[in-house]
Amino acid sequence: MVIVMAPDATSDNIDSLVTLVSAAGGEAYVTRGVSRTIIGLVGDVQRLSNLDLRAQPGVSDVLRISAPYKLVSRENHVSRSVVRVRDVPIGGDHMTVIAGPCAVETPEQTLESARMAADAGAALLRGGAYKPRTSPYAFQGLGEEGLKILAETREETGMPIVTEVVDAGDVEVVASYADMLQVGTRNMQNFALLQAVGEAGLPVLLKRGMNATIEEWLMAAEYIAQRGNLDIVLCERGIRTFEKATRNTLDISAVPVAQELSHLPVIVDPSHSGGKRNLVLPLSRAAIAAGADGIIVDVHPTPETALCDGPQALVEEDLAELRDVAGTLSTLMGRDLTPAPGLEPVQV
Repeated sequence: MVIVMAPDATSDNIDSLVTLVSAAGGEAYVTRGVSRTIIGLVGDVQRLSNLDLRAQPGVSDVLRISAPYKLVSRENHVSRSVVRVRDVPIGGDHMTVIAGPCAVETPEQTLESARMAADAGAALLRGGAYKPRTSPYAFQGLGEEGLKILAETREETGMPIVTEVVDAGDVEVVASYADMLQVGTRNMQNFALLQAVGEAGLPVLLKRGMNATIEEWLMAAEYIAQRGNLDIVLCERGIRTFEKATRNTLDISAVPVAQELSHLPVIVDPSHSGGKRNLVLPLSRAAIAAGADGIIVDVHPTPETALCDGPQALVEEDLAELRDVAGTLSTLMGRDLTPAPGLEPVQV
């Protein structure tokens, strides 16, 4: 069950409800939004129903949610959500491009990549300071030094930062630099990490696990939401199948399915799904045409020297085409391409 509080509900109203539910043997999870507060209830449905919750002060509505993911379900929130990273929206009438280097290597490489991202129509800068890698001998990222480089690049370009956090113990330091926290495919079911980013007070980009079902993906989002954070963006990044022609198999059907089941924005990562530069633009077209709320792509000034995922990074000659693809298809889908901070919307 979910209690939707009225806009004018007071803290005392909320505290009284939590106490009432606890006395009945249930658990109450409070999620405070910009204009409303939602309280998710877990416990014996019959006993909770007998509490006459609708009659309690400050209550607007009480909903029975059949989906196991209560807070992120469309049953709970019929209209689609828009998540804002600083002033950059993801979702709604917007199609947002996120771009940047897979890994932060040097200040020069990161700044040049950020300028490439802006040229490609990106409104947000992605870049990895902590890199979970399959091989223990692969480049693991620069750590906090990489975060400092990202922050300096943000000062130079004005682009908000999306960066991955790989351990619950690192959330505080990463959150002190980042504008949006990314949870990668390998950590989608790292429940301690999900809870920690849920409490960090920043928007979260949650990638689908490479072996995860859509329900498992949404349940991972529920872990974040249960900690009071509904500013979650889902990212389809390809799943593992028997096919070896691509790095992963892009499940494009996951976009409309997740949007039907959840109110959260859904974006696509064509770089990590395809794994090859020549596949990124075709998969970007497919993602936008399928109704994705955004795409996240790798760019690099010199992919041949990249310390991480060089073969899938777009280069200078790809940028104009990506910007044209994003701008044109967004318009055809009835959306505006989100401009970089301080820039006018793209006219197509």
